[in-house]
Amino acid sequence: MNYDYIIVGAGSAGCVLANRLSANGKHRILLLEAGDSDRRFWVQMPIGYGKSFYDPGVNWMYRTAPDPGLDNREGYWPRGKVLGGSSSINAMVYIRGQAADFDAWKELGNPGWGWDDVLPYFKKSEDNARGADAWRGTGGPLHVADVSRHVHPLNEVYIKGAMEAGLRRNEDFNGETQEGVGLYQITTRNGIRMSAARAYLRPAMKRPNLRVKGKAQATRILFEGKKAVGIEYRQNGKLKQARAAREVILSAGSIASPQLLQLSGVGPTEVLKPLGIEVLHESPAIGRNLQDHLGVDHLYRARRPTLNNELHPWHGKLWAGMKYLLLRRGPLCLSVNQGGGFFRTRPDIERPNMQLYFSPVSYIKAPPGKRPLMSPDPYPGFLLGISPCRPTSRGFLQINSSDPAVQPDIHPNSLSTNHDLQEMLEGVRFLRKLAATPSLSALIEEELQPGRAVESDEAMIADIRKRSSTVFHPVSTCRMGPSPAENVVDHKLKVHGLRNLRVIDASIFPAVTSGNTNAPAIMVGEKGADLVLAEA
Repeated sequence: MNYDYIIVGAGSAGCVLANRLSANGKHRILLLEAGDSDRRFWVQMPIGYGKSFYDPGVNWMYRTAPDPGLDNREGYWPRGKVLGGSSSINAMVYIRGQAADFDAWKELGNPGWGWDDVLPYFKKSEDNARGADAWRGTGGPLHVADVSRHVHPLNEVYIKGAMEAGLRRNEDFNGETQEGVGLYQITTRNGIRMSAARAYLRPAMKRPNLRVKGKAQATRILFEGKKAVGIEYRQNGKLKQARAAREVILSAGSIASPQLLQLSGVGPTEVLKPLGIEVLHESPAIGRNLQDHLGVDHLYRARRPTLNNELHPWHGKLWAGMKYLLLRRGPLCLSVNQGGGFFRTRPDIERPNMQLYFSPVSYIKAPPGKRPLMSPDPYPGFLLGISPCRPTSRGFLQINSSDPAVQPDIHPNSLSTNHDLQEMLEGVRFLRKLAATPSLSALIEEELQPGRAVESDEAMIADIRKRSSTVFHPVSTCRMGPSPAENVVDHKLKVHGLRNLRVIDASIFPAVTSGNTNAPAIMVGEKGADLVLAEA
């Protein structure tokens, strides 16, 4: 089977690439996806991502090594194993990041990746429900919904409290400035998830020059010398090969892209040689520089009804289900994180360094291995959460077997710097300040977690280590940059030292962006497609 381009991974960036590279009809494209179709009810219904959270049918369900910074707890990292990748199982919050994030990418030696360079790609991808302006786009494949008419009324109490705590209201976190509090916009359309598969891949699958193969897990990259010429993959229990006349493009994500490179003999010699893998190309940075956002929640019992009161009783579930099925409205068409924002934990910081979350629902009694978004606590409750935007801790991942079916070892090294620990402490101190405002204190009956017994810095830090966890934004394991010793791809997303091989997904981020990472991953797909087509 011969193609011009082979794309490995039908995730956020891979779906964009499949669409854009096949659009002119000139190129034969093969898209390989280890997962299966996204045409599943729980994938398409927004609140259904609670079902996908632990579903091996659509989820890789990665586990990390015990993390010293988190009391040696193993972390759980869900990643999409389905058409659309993690955009098919995420919480759908649309956040681009701050302009300074991308200017920093450029300053790290990546020309063409500053804010002025990437903003057109964000706008190109977007169909914003509020219309176009200097920062937002319309007419693109990805619909970004304004859900302000549908969110729970307690969001206004949260916003009022945040303003009493010194923050300002912001109607659009992707507009002129990110700073402030308000409501999140999400990637849905008419009450249905707008994954990258729905936005980009479904329209492109009608084209005769694009072939999509599901349940096809790439096992290694095929090389002739230092030139990538194809992919070996396993489908239906059989090993198969496909050849690429022009390029092989890895879009398998921040875990699977470096894993596939290492399985193919590209990576650190000290990792590959003990596993009996012949080193084709020494690349010490593959799997290194792992970055992620860490978050922690404070949970409260409320004096007023919350979403718990609507979704916990059977008749509430029935009413919400009927409302969704008949009208595509109600809580089932929303993300669990409805309100949020960005702020500076200290006045001397130049730009927001902390993300806020508000959810009018609580799940303290969730059983292990479950994320029962349709079965919240049996009393009125809500949560406030924080997540530092630009952590300095760096982890790594590496294969531990030459078998592609064996998950790699993931070492997040969370809270391994004083900077990160201090920011987490400042963040939870702000949550206490927020909870003490007139608006929120009148709403709160009791702080359930961590509880008011946790008061000193030492106790707060102990709680942070005990309860904080990933917010599912791993990036940078195939980092972009000019030095082959410290990075994996150059500014054109070509793998250093190899030919006809690129990585185009969130693993190339030089640094994690300030906020949710799905929107910038789609932007990378858009810009990456232009880089590929420019050389076609």
